[in-house]
Amino acid sequence: MLTVKTTELDLIQTTNEALGHRVNVQFPINKHAGAAESGVVYFEIAPGDKLATHTDSQEEVLYIVAGECEAHAGDEVRRLQAGDLAVVPAMVPHGISKVIGDETLKVVGFFAGSTIVSTFDEPLAPVGERILEQAPVPV
Repeated sequence: MLTVKTTELDLIQTTNEALGHRVNVQFPINKHAGAAESGVVYFEIAPGDKLATHTDSQEEVLYIVAGECEAHAGDEVRRLQAGDLAVVPAMVPHGISKVIGDETLKVVGFFAGSTIVSTFDEPLAPVGERILEQAPVPV
């Protein structure tokens, strides 16, 4: 059994100032960690920051652990808060437009496959790429 403590993850800060994107993120479960058919992302977004619009190669179920936000997928915009679930179909442009309130948004995303490719409109620091395939998590 593969287990992960989200409170102990070494989150990586990704940024793109032009897009207002600043997200602390880690992909602890994917093909590199030993998962055969699923993947997981954990991310945090501080008030005032957002997750830039992007597509993912796999369907994603988002679970809001803490906080509240305005999220978009395709033409839909929804307000999500702690305890909510949302499904984002594969290859549909989506993101977090804003964090609502003064609590850090904490989200777990569950993917329908163990290989996840995310495509952003512009490159993200520190990787300098706009197309990201999840790599092994450093131990």
